[in-house]
Amino acid sequence: MTTQQESPVSAVISIQVENESGALARVIGLFSGRGYNIESLTVAPVDETRHQSRINVVTTAVPRVLEQIRAQVERLVPVYRVAVMTRQDPHVAREMALVKVIASGERRADALRIAQAFRAHPVDASATSFVFELTGATDKLDAFIDLMRPLGLAEVSRTGVAAIARGAAIL
Repeated sequence: MTTQQESPVSAVISIQVENESGALARVIGLFSGRGYNIESLTVAPVDETRHQSRINVVTTAVPRVLEQIRAQVERLVPVYRVAVMTRQDPHVAREMALVKVIASGERRADALRIAQAFRAHPVDASATSFVFELTGATDKLDAFIDLMRPLGLAEVSRTGVAAIARGAAIL
């Protein structure tokens, strides 16, 4: 019998690192070397004066393994801070997608109506296509993309998840 603690959970692991060559490779090497799957990955500079970047990695594992990942990442150089955020931890997680739909007639009108319902913004339009920009939770983007498939979904580009703790908690 599986206990709730042994059930895999999705988590965003946020890592503050020195913005230097090889820092991302060391973090990703830890994941691949131990067989941990990376479902989403984002990295960007966040503090130019201190030369620091933030890496957000989405993975799924049992809580014990998530704690092992956190401990192993913390030992890497040049890692400054690590936070593991699951559904139980108050945080905001969003991603952005650009979604190209090629459609005409009623399918084109349907795509526009659905985009409006999802608050997706057309950022490019031609007589035969749209490119929509959509920001939100991963589930929202997945649902929008699924609805666009029968209407002429042609291409998708996603940023990956960016996450931050709610309230006064910081990384």
